[in-house]
Amino acid sequence: MSQTISCMIMRGGTSRGPYFNMSDLPSDREACAEILMKVMGSGHELQLDGIGGGNSLTSKVAMVGPSTHPDADVDYLFAQVSIIEKKVDFAPNCGNMLAGVAPYAIETGLFPAQKDKTTVRIHNLNTGKIIHSTVLTPNGQVEYKGDITISGTNSPGAPIELTFLDVEGAKTGKLLPTGQKTNLIDSVEVTCIDAATPVVIINAAQLGKTGHEAPSELDEDHEFMSRLENIRLQAGELMGMGDVSESVIPKPILLSPASQGGTVCARYFVPHKCHKALAVTGSIAIVTACCLPGTVASKLIGENENTSFFTLEHPSGKIELTAQRKEDNPSELNSVSLIRTAKKILSGTVYLN
Repeated sequence: MSQTISCMIMRGGTSRGPYFNMSDLPSDREACAEILMKVMGSGHELQLDGIGGGNSLTSKVAMVGPSTHPDADVDYLFAQVSIIEKKVDFAPNCGNMLAGVAPYAIETGLFPAQKDKTTVRIHNLNTGKIIHSTVLTPNGQVEYKGDITISGTNSPGAPIELTFLDVEGAKTGKLLPTGQKTNLIDSVEVTCIDAATPVVIINAAQLGKTGHEAPSELDEDHEFMSRLENIRLQAGELMGMGDVSESVIPKPILLSPASQGGTVCARYFVPHKCHKALAVTGSIAIVTACCLPGTVASKLIGENENTSFFTLEHPSGKIELTAQRKEDNPSELNSVSLIRTAKKILSGTVYLN
């Protein structure tokens, strides 16, 4: 008899994947990984035997369950499932898939809908951090239709406001894991910062790039990609993360001057391919670095302690974020907020033959 698991497939932000109730999956990570690889079809570039899309942005899984944290309503665990390799990484976080967590929790009865709007407090098990997600719930039902279009998608939706609290030290426990605002790696100035996710920020010009190249152009420059990976590996050691050759974090980010009226332009790597848009967690790390004087990001944009609104340009358009600065120290943040959308695509049963 075939083993089956109930799931809901959703687009969350600019990512897509199945959402599961944690109670339907093993608590043991290795056993859970085996099931997720079967679900997604790992081991084939097209993921033919599963529901993955043959792309890192469509080979993601969200698992949601009752909260184990006193300040949250639900727990959320993210997994990045490899496409060709049979491997699952539970270390990173995904803010785009996070956009679907509150809708999923309400749809499945993990959290009750309120009148008009519902705020779900989410405990991210990957980072230990709390995120507040506010969705429209007229008549007690999640509203997906709307007129908000986020760059990187082709269909509008209802706004989902995500507010990330206490973003510092998501994986390493420190905002600046190296103890410095900048470090030199292979004669390149970098900022190693851990805010929502660990990243390595580099001024694109230091690597001979404009920072406005198409993702495919960067991916096909093998010498550049090799150099970028070498910097990432050394950054991982400096950040106290050890050998990160088998991990997707820290993520490298190239920054350059904005060309479309934004704050700064970004090219985000995942980490061995350039993202066709920009990850939510990566964008939070960029904004945090922009607010901290002396970092690669703040030097590039010109340090301004009064700025609270940031527009980050990326290959598919832009993403807008609001930083709530601490009154006693404007270079530190209380939270970072942004708007995403989500779309429910399918609710059904996955067979694990």
